[in-house]
Amino acid sequence: MKTGLNSELMNIFSKENSHELLKHTLQQNFEQQRQKFNPKENVDSLLIENAIFIDDILSFCWNHFLKQYASQLCLIATGGYGRKELFPKSDIDILILLNQADTITLQDNLSIFSNFLWDIGLKPGLSVRTISECIQKATEDQTIMTNLLEMRLIHGNPSLFSNLKTNLSKEKLWSSSQYFSAKMEEQNLRYAKFHDTAYNLEPNVKEGPGGLRDLQNIAWVFKYHYTAATLKVLIEHGFFSESEYNELIACQNILWRIRFALHILTSRCEDRLVFDYQRELASQFGFIDSNKNPDVEQFMQHYFKTVMELERMNEMLLQSFSEKLIDTPQAKQLNPPNEHFTSINGYLVVKEADTFKKNPLALLEIFPLLQHNSSLKGVRASTIRLVRKNLHLIDDDFRSTPRAHKLFLSILKSPCGITHQFRRMNRYGILGAYIPAFANIVARMQYDLFHIYTVDAHTLFVLRNLRRFSLEKHESEFPFCNSIFLRISKPQLLYIAALFHDIAKGMGGDHSVLGEKIAQQFCIQHNMSKSDSKMITWLVRNHLVMSMTAQRKDISDPDIIHNFALQVGNIDNLNHLYLFTVADIRATNPSLWNSWKDSLLLELYTFTHNVLRRGLQNPTEKSERLQENKLEAKEELIGLGISEATIQKTWDQISNEDDYFLRYSPEEIAWHSIAIASTKKSELPLVILRPKNQRGCVEIFVYALHKNDIFSLSAATLDQLGLTILDARIASFSLSTKEQYVLNSFQVLDQSGEAIKELDREIHICKTLQDNLCNLKVKNHLNIHRQSRQAKHFPITSKVTFHTDPLNKYTIIELITTDHPGLLASIGQAFIELNIQLHDAKITTIGSRVEDMFYITDFQFQSINDETILQNIKDKLISIIEEQEK
Repeated sequence: MKTGLNSELMNIFSKENSHELLKHTLQQNFEQQRQKFNPKENVDSLLIENAIFIDDILSFCWNHFLKQYASQLCLIATGGYGRKELFPKSDIDILILLNQADTITLQDNLSIFSNFLWDIGLKPGLSVRTISECIQKATEDQTIMTNLLEMRLIHGNPSLFSNLKTNLSKEKLWSSSQYFSAKMEEQNLRYAKFHDTAYNLEPNVKEGPGGLRDLQNIAWVFKYHYTAATLKVLIEHGFFSESEYNELIACQNILWRIRFALHILTSRCEDRLVFDYQRELASQFGFIDSNKNPDVEQFMQHYFKTVMELERMNEMLLQSFSEKLIDTPQAKQLNPPNEHFTSINGYLVVKEADTFKKNPLALLEIFPLLQHNSSLKGVRASTIRLVRKNLHLIDDDFRSTPRAHKLFLSILKSPCGITHQFRRMNRYGILGAYIPAFANIVARMQYDLFHIYTVDAHTLFVLRNLRRFSLEKHESEFPFCNSIFLRISKPQLLYIAALFHDIAKGMGGDHSVLGEKIAQQFCIQHNMSKSDSKMITWLVRNHLVMSMTAQRKDISDPDIIHNFALQVGNIDNLNHLYLFTVADIRATNPSLWNSWKDSLLLELYTFTHNVLRRGLQNPTEKSERLQENKLEAKEELIGLGISEATIQKTWDQISNEDDYFLRYSPEEIAWHSIAIASTKKSELPLVILRPKNQRGCVEIFVYALHKNDIFSLSAATLDQLGLTILDARIASFSLSTKEQYVLNSFQVLDQSGEAIKELDREIHICKTLQDNLCNLKVKNHLNIHRQSRQAKHFPITSKVTFHTDPLNKYTIIELITTDHPGLLASIGQAFIELNIQLHDAKITTIGSRVEDMFYITDFQFQSINDETILQNIKDKLISIIEEQEK
């Protein structure tokens, strides 16, 4: 113990407020570590220094509270603390080793000791055991065995500590084979928690795949088997060369520095690299903005390339360990035989060390072989190492070889293993070598709120999703997609389009247009037919069109459907685009996919399919659609016992009949008609709710006497109740008395993206909205609509654009901005102040990005074309947004 600290601690424990003084001492140490930390220098000495400092604190507390028992027992550091890899705010893992089972006399002392550690701000992970209990627990649980591997005596009885070490090492409690299997199972379970990808945009530096836990797993397995103190054992026993070992340690040092920086920045044990800290860390680590590559994206790409390398080394080393020490080598000829490879214990291995030098195309042969030999579990570690060393052989000459083209396309045409092999190709660096443009998106972050994966990870998830549409075992997930997939004659065209759809991200410009050109070059190089090339490039160029049409346009309008059908051209294109769109959205961010998007895309597909089937030269007339909707609604109402006279009387009251009967489905028209016909004027406003409609969301219907602020009051109330408005439709009608009525329909989901399932909540929503409409004000309740934590890190430039619909019936306002609680209500209020009539609203919120469309007229139902008025509207909307952002 340092003399200065020793005397300081003696002085502290002589005072009544000792725990406050020790808190201050710990904070001083933290501040000293903050000052010493340099993001560009290794932190191993700081970790050791921090562990020694905590040793001193704990030793003094131990002596103070355990008194005469302090020298009889053992205070032992375990885990990272035992390795002297103690980060500034890490938990303190300690074992108190007893020399007898009777703890009654020690119970009070130990309890006071433990509580004091918590009081001063340490977070001890504390266990109290005898030697026999340690042996028993370690025999039962490999995690306890792992903790004891790296134990270190802090203070107490050296003889007792030595006895524990002797008992643990006398004979191994777990065989190397058992311990290895347990650690691999633990790693697989940990990977599953992170969806088997390291490339989540808010990764966990410690626990995520490719993170520090992967490195520790390597260390535990090898140290346990060889009873070694350091990872130098990898070199000593021929698992790694000196240069490979240095690369492993370099990766460790990068992650150590990032984790250390997180603890310093947040002043807590924070191991998640969340958006809140990424920009600050990018600056600390010396990354600088460039035109096409922001500093934060450079920093995160640096991180992801590091974890990719660690994940690769983890796979290679643990597999090599299994090959060398666990498995008994059993060579087996491949079926059919291959001149370059054989199999040992189910792993593919080159027959000669110079196979790739003599036959570079063997680098691609690996993957079809793995697809066609179901008995193969993977690639032998020695061969993975050779693949990595020979990537330079995949050059322009290699890429122009017809045999290489045939091999690459054969992987995509295989009936099985496509996703697994492309992930393996990416992991080994083959994919980026064979398609150089793909190397540009490897580990590339997409710094927005939609994509939660790196571009390459997202791309391979799209490929996976498309593959699932072809597999019977996944049919229950998307049965309609599986049925459509049966009509795809060449699935490989979808898969190739998946590889190229985002390949131009980070190049500047429209990635769809640039990606189309790169895909075209690939098709030419691979001598693909004109029709196949056309399908691939068309999908890459138009991969966003269906999503944008479904979410941002009125797909109940036959003109919108006809225009989309013109873009699509034929049913085969529609089938491909529909499957691609579903796969792409689901691979962007699983939380963005919901029943609403599912139903919108299916509805757009169905309408467009009908148009294409009858022929683009025979578009559906609006009058035809209108009569079809009325007829179906009438049949449903009559079936429910509503007379034709009542139906006609109700419908005769609706003004703008064409709009109403086109924009609502027959089911919705019937539901509205029953409500209107059965409700007296004295019972208004009426608010009713359907828990789950045909679009998979909740529909809230408002029938009330016309007042200008009904829309804004409704929007404010629904927002306050934590509901996300997906679609809003406004209709009106008048009675013979000339009184105006409104029919407002809101499609909503809970803020979580789920439908509302609790009856009590449904009743509460209806009652609250009805009360607010009666009182013409929103009660001042706590707004449970919350902006996401990440949203503040993605400032969106607000934009207001005006469009005129083809029939010049409406002026369409397109608003792009950041979502804020109460935004829609404020916009509705602005429309009132500007004497604007709102007819329809398409609300699209992706993460916290708002992309809304409002269909408006003046109060004479005329579109607005006056430039001065339009500028006033734009200024008003921008001012509302700026006010909310304050």
